[in-house]
Amino acid sequence: MMVHWHGVSNTRVMLPAFGRDAQAQKQSSLAGMVAVFIALLASPCWASDADALSLADQAAQPVVARSDWQIFTEGMLGHVNQRAPWDDIRISRASVDMLLDTAINPEWRFTLANRVDWLGQNGRYEVVNTFKEGYVSWQASPNAALDLGRINLRSGVALGYNPTDYFKVGALRSVVSIAPSSLRENRLGVGMLRGQWVWEGGAVNAVFAPKLADQRQSAAFSPDWGASNSVSRYLLTSSVQLLPGFAPQFLLLGEQGQSPQVGINASILAGDALTLYAEYSGGRSAALLPAAPVSWHSRLAAGGTYTFTNNLSLSLEYHYDGAALNQSQWRDLWRNPADYWAYRSAVFNAQSLPTQHAAMSFITWRDAGFKALDLNWMLRRDLVDQSWQSWLEARYHFERMDWALQWQYQNGAPGSQYGALPQRHSVQAVVKYFF
Repeated sequence: MMVHWHGVSNTRVMLPAFGRDAQAQKQSSLAGMVAVFIALLASPCWASDADALSLADQAAQPVVARSDWQIFTEGMLGHVNQRAPWDDIRISRASVDMLLDTAINPEWRFTLANRVDWLGQNGRYEVVNTFKEGYVSWQASPNAALDLGRINLRSGVALGYNPTDYFKVGALRSVVSIAPSSLRENRLGVGMLRGQWVWEGGAVNAVFAPKLADQRQSAAFSPDWGASNSVSRYLLTSSVQLLPGFAPQFLLLGEQGQSPQVGINASILAGDALTLYAEYSGGRSAALLPAAPVSWHSRLAAGGTYTFTNNLSLSLEYHYDGAALNQSQWRDLWRNPADYWAYRSAVFNAQSLPTQHAAMSFITWRDAGFKALDLNWMLRRDLVDQSWQSWLEARYHFERMDWALQWQYQNGAPGSQYGALPQRHSVQAVVKYFF
């Protein structure tokens, strides 16, 4: 089989990120995953309360003409080294990504975003389409807007784990990179009606996302409403500027069959080069283990980013998930492979943590010794089982093209988050062309 299937998630995963199921020949129900999470990206217009506050606080800027279309293609060739007794794997990928953001008239806009991936493994190929966004926007007044359609609504201020990013669950159809920014950008949006009201020093968002289907669809070009809209949900958010430069966001999520969840996002500039941030989500919910009792669970991501004068930024984060497993639970689960991989598949689908404590560092160096050369290094560590994962990228920017070389390494004891995966390390060469 060309790609790895994660149980009921129907998510195609390029092998450098996840690989073959280490137990597939022994257990038909086993499924693999990797703990990958998502980084904060700026959303389109009306994407977040923070964006709204920024718009409200800033004076009008000169309009710069731009194209309504953004299109790029991407090609990749790679090699995956696997632990014995599994053979190494040759992988390849071709992708086309497009974004249309156009004004119909002064009050109405239309946005469409889609991605197609041709995924290859040892000469066999499969096509996966991700319908990311498609919605209309009505600027009812200078302070109010309404959006209707499929929207990729991203919440959270942390880089590697976002407890308040409530619409991430089930949103991945294919994983082509474990870079947090890729995971947040290349996912299904949610069908919803969204309204926003902005005033000086504050903003309010209201979202209703109805149930549209019962189950996920694995067809290559399916819109997959069962993945994005399998239950009815609402989300209320409010941002208020309490101090200059400090405007926390408060969230309330309601979901069919679950108690309300409350959340908060906050960040502050602690100096000329240091930004501190944190996000929290809490509420009564069941853990991802079968027949787990319902109780109050807290989730937290906290960290900071320091930017040096040479364009190098260092981010350090701590992650906590009270609904995940502690050390003894995690160790006991490994003794039952079927339950172990089923749990990891559920964690992957929820884009959550398999164990309660984790840490991450991320280094970005722009113009790293040479103009247009960027270096990125991510290191994740599971603080419960002490396994770790490293991802390194060198990317050179031309006027219309990027060349990149990516290397990934995973290490840990058998049964650990990263040691249980069959892949030891992988390398990918990527070419990206912008039209």
